Formats: sequence, C-alpha cells, structure tokens
Amino acid sequence: MSTDRAFSTVNAATSGWSSEDFPAPESELPFVSVVVPVYNDPAGISATLDSLVRQSYSSTRHEVVVVDDGSTDRTPSVVQEYSETFEAIELVIEDGTQGSYAARNRGIRATSGPVVAFIDADMIVGPRWIEGVARAMAASNAEYLACDVELFSQEEEGIIAKYNRLNDLHVERFIQEQMFAPSCCLVVRRTVFEELGLFDPRVRLGGDFEFGNRVHDDGRQVEYRPELRMYHPTRTSLAALLRKAVRVGRGKTQLRRHYPDRYGSPLVYALNPLAFLPPAPGFLKRSIREWSTLSVSEKLIFALLSYLTALATAYGQLREIADPTDTNAVDA
Repeated sequence: MSTDRAFSTVNAATSGWSSEDFPAPESELPFVSVVVPVYNDPAGISATLDSLVRQSYSSTRHEVVVVDDGSTDRTPSVVQEYSETFEAIELVIEDGTQGSYAARNRGIRATSGPVVAFIDADMIVGPRWIEGVARAMAASNAEYLACDVELFSQEEEGIIAKYNRLNDLHVERFIQEQMFAPSCCLVVRRTVFEELGLFDPRVRLGGDFEFGNRVHDDGRQVEYRPELRMYHPTRTSLAALLRKAVRVGRGKTQLRRHYPDRYGSPLVYALNPLAFLPPAPGFLKRSIREWSTLSVSEKLIFALLSYLTALATAYGQLREIADPTDTNAVDA
C-alpha cells in the first residue's frame, strides 16, 4: 500500500511555515476537510495519502475524503485499504457526472468542516501542511486561500521535466493577474460554497478559473500563502505536455460556451490567428522561471516546447468546437 517514491525525491520535511507566521491559539483552530479527487492513479493516490497520514494536526481535527471519479483499475481498493487503517480517511465514489470538478463537488458535500482544502492525487505535502492551513485560516479573514506549489522531478531531471518545472503553476501570478488559484492548491471557507455555489461540473478543465473569478467578482477576501508549500511531480514526456495542453484548450472553449458574456465567443477565440503564432520573447521571459540562467540551447528548446504546447491548446479549442464534450449532465 505504501510508496516512498515521492518522499525519496522531495525533502518535504516541512510545509515551509513557522509558528510566528500563524500564531493562532489551538482553541481557535478550525476543523479541516481535505478533498482529493482521483481517477485511475493507484501510485499517485498512495503517495498523496502517505503524506496525509503523517500530519501533525490531530486526526480528530481533520478528515480526508478521497473521491474516486469512476476509476477502472485498482485505485478504489488502494484507497479502501488506507481508510480501513486510518480513521480520518474516507472513500467516496462519484458515480454521476464524470470529471474532476464533479468529484470535488461530491467531496464538498461529503465533508463537514468549515474549511475545505483541496489536493490532487499524486501531490504530496509536508507533515505540518494541514495544521498550517488551519492556523492560516484562523489567523486571517481570508475566504479563499492559495497555497504555493513546488514542482519536482521524481527521477533524474530531463529537459521536458525541467521545462515543466520552470513553466507551470505560477500560483502567485494566477492570483494577482487572473484572480484564481488552481484547485490543486486551494483552500476555501465552506460559507463561500454555500453562498456562491460549487464548481461548475460542465467544465472539465478551467472550472477553478471560473470559480476563482466568481469569488473575486463577489468581493471576497483572497490570499496567497507561500509558506503553505505543496509538491507536484513534473510531467516528463512531450506527449504528457501536449495532452494537458489539448485539455486546456478544450476547457477554454467549454468556459466560453457556458459563459460567453464573461469570456467571449468560443469560435472567435478558436479562430484567432494569434493563437497559432510562436510565443514572443517577452512572453517566454515572463512565463519561464529562471529564464536568464538558461543556456542558449535550453532557451531554444523551451521556446519550441512553448510553441508546440500553444499549438496543442489551439487544437484543443478547435476540437472542442467540432466535437463538444458532453458536459451537461446534472451534478447531483
């Protein structure tokens, strides 16, 4: 059941915060509900749960609900083994609308804590992460909080993994410029869901973007907490990068189909010729961390990878128009 693959690669001994960061007294710390969606990833969910069962925060003060999104492999049985051993872990099956946001919604409904924290299967956290979440929410009035994400390579880092590590998950910039946090590192007060609604399950990728925009537009207090560090494995193959980019493109079209007044016409954006042009040098410097330290050959390769992923995203937008995903099922 147990795996040490992630822990042998990442030094996750701490979540990055100190007692001075969040000096809330124990009596004021909230119960935390952790929601983990998963689909066909027994190794990934094992790594995540291994990190969650090592938490410093009392098991009577948190719960971990893993929502299986219709897995066809041994993922549910792996989670069940953990739930039989650790009282705080529960397995829930999403057998209605398939998709990660429907799974997260199922997890929200299945939990009871006033604070809901999300983590993706295959991510790991240090042993004080849940305690840090509880302390951060007790010490501030934040209703929507983003944790930091550090990408890591599980094996010797190749060029694809390095590109992904330096290019992906700019959480602070997402909060400041796009008014959202990725759902893999998001903490939300339950009252926000009760008052503004849950994630839109019709959107297979980008539902966190729409929800974050909804929260921002309603004037809720949003915070980014780099002290609350989480760890996400890098993608290591070009195929994996391109598959993700296609999903991003399809998600963009889905958002525009369902929210044209907010995000514009899906057809106009999908046919925009700018989407098919190579990225500008200024964009590369801004989007790729440590750009100035890269060698010339790395810069050329990263520029090519950025162009290929941009083309894959453009293709995903067109593909979603030509062959729409069935995303209209009721999220029961």
